[in-house]
Amino acid sequence: MSAFIQAQDLRKTYRVGKIQVPALRGVSFDVAKGEFVSIVGPSGSGKSTLFYLLGGLARPDSGHIFVDGDDFAALSDAERTRLRKKKIGFVFQKFNLLPTLDARSNIQIAVDIAGANGGYDSANFEKITSLLGLSKRLPHRPSELSGGEQQRVALARALINKPALVLADEPTGNLDSENSEIVLKMLRQTNQELGQTVLMITHNPEAARYGDRIIHMRDGGIVPPEKDPQWAGVTK
Repeated sequence: MSAFIQAQDLRKTYRVGKIQVPALRGVSFDVAKGEFVSIVGPSGSGKSTLFYLLGGLARPDSGHIFVDGDDFAALSDAERTRLRKKKIGFVFQKFNLLPTLDARSNIQIAVDIAGANGGYDSANFEKITSLLGLSKRLPHRPSELSGGEQQRVALARALINKPALVLADEPTGNLDSENSEIVLKMLRQTNQELGQTVLMITHNPEAARYGDRIIHMRDGGIVPPEKDPQWAGVTK
């Protein structure tokens, strides 16, 4: 498999008043096309900053991020926005569903926001919602859905525009263990059947194991598993 993501010496420092807070200290790694990678580490390790950089939501102070051949770090804000709409789907801990819309409309609205060429693809919609077990829940609003169902709607929304990369930030953070397992299995299944590259940030050791491999972060850098005591024994 060829490298789909290449992170090269990424550095990012935040300024809080007169204090400089390093978030990333020279992070480098590759992710193959179609790979499912879990990114773990304690709070303050740099996971969220890395997530924003990989999604084109922020720019590093130095270094490069190649996503499917495009250097996100070298693009303008407008260019990053265009590529983000075209290539990346986001799944967050909060479902971020519109309460006045039913599940079908909450998924379809992603097509309108992205301005996808060719418009609505009904066959793709049916494939994704069927794969995620949502076919019978589409007429229901978020308040009529369980937490697990709401996260599956959010996942369908992330997948509907056929992104090459799915970024998931604590996708099971608001779910109980049963629904967490359902969502993780479906995220893994869509990764395998739809061929998307998946990067998932998680604090949950059981969730991390769903990835093909685990990247451990600590103090703004990538560390070997044995140097991450909170994740002792959690390997792939």
